[in-house]
Amino acid sequence: MPESAKTIDYGEKIIGWKIPEYDKHDRSKGWYIIASIVSLLLLLYAFFSGNFLFAVIIVVVALVIILHDGQEPAMLDFSITDEGIMVGRKFYDYDEIKNFAIVYKPRQEVKNIYFEFKSIAKPRLSIPLASMNPLPIRKDLLKYLPEDLERLDQPLSEALAKLFKL
Repeated sequence: MPESAKTIDYGEKIIGWKIPEYDKHDRSKGWYIIASIVSLLLLLYAFFSGNFLFAVIIVVVALVIILHDGQEPAMLDFSITDEGIMVGRKFYDYDEIKNFAIVYKPRQEVKNIYFEFKSIAKPRLSIPLASMNPLPIRKDLLKYLPEDLERLDQPLSEALAKLFKL
């Protein structure tokens, strides 16, 4: 069998569902007007202070937001296996993961699993639960990972991103 045709076994799939690659926000015309004004003010500040790198960063961020806004997020397969978790084509072994937390607050539209990694170089992984029941997922994950019982709400960075529709 050719090298590229080999399949890698990531363990037995316990549960899985589809998740969006990123959160898509519905932005109004008002959001774009305010974002444009803020961007222009920041660009003026960058030029008057001589900070041209900051100006480049502002332009790049604006371009990324504009380009992302015109397309729908790809749907990825998320799976919990007996050896780790799979997000799209990326596999994370349980040895890499420090703990997990489930934040389930439907009225606030927060239904996520958070995975913290042992390495500080890897950011927290946020997986939307969609319409999944969190109780069997929690039961399955507890077999392999400790639960972070102190996390009761979504991280501040996610709350701000949701508030500002970023």
